[in-house]
Amino acid sequence: MALTSHSGEASNRLEDGEGGRRLAIEVAILVVAAVIGAFGMKTFVAQVFSIPSISMQDTLAVGERVAVEKISYRSSVPQRGDVVVFDGDGLFAPASVGATTFVKRVIGLPDERVACCDVNGLLTVDGRALNEGEYLKSGDTASDSRFDVLVPPNSVWVMGDHRSASADSRAYLGAPGGGFIPESRIVGKAKWVIWPLSSARSIQSPSYGSQPQ
Repeated sequence: MALTSHSGEASNRLEDGEGGRRLAIEVAILVVAAVIGAFGMKTFVAQVFSIPSISMQDTLAVGERVAVEKISYRSSVPQRGDVVVFDGDGLFAPASVGATTFVKRVIGLPDERVACCDVNGLLTVDGRALNEGEYLKSGDTASDSRFDVLVPPNSVWVMGDHRSASADSRAYLGAPGGGFIPESRIVGKAKWVIWPLSSARSIQSPSYGSQPQ
């Protein structure tokens, strides 16, 4: 999924109680990011991208615009389950194709062994099954192709949520880089869907946190 970048936009959807308060705070952050983007500073804080394909369904839909926050990974590293935008130039796509920015979910972290699949059809990380029920598209299996990889240091293994329609790390095992994404290539973490207004929401990481279940 190659993404298209936008200068920055904000949106709002009202909810009741604490959920509404949390969303209001996040929308305020979006407004600030949009203002910063309008003044040409999006490179440092946030950036908006359009979703062009179905590879991240049902988490992200075609035509939605997502705000990508660029600050947190300056002082921390990606965690399993994060939805990240990254520069795939030379890794997932040659520069000649035009857009080379992609969005996927982090599955494997540095120095971990990721494999497909165990007897229950689940991915394993260092031999432990990974429960992906919170985001894997209904009807999809964890992977329709088998693999067994060791993630290099300072890199991640990424996959789309719509596994049967995603050209992700699995598709580039034989390419330069072996399908792995260096952490230095990650643009930021996809945090909010901000367009269309009716679909505005936070993009949540799964509750399993950084460890496989």
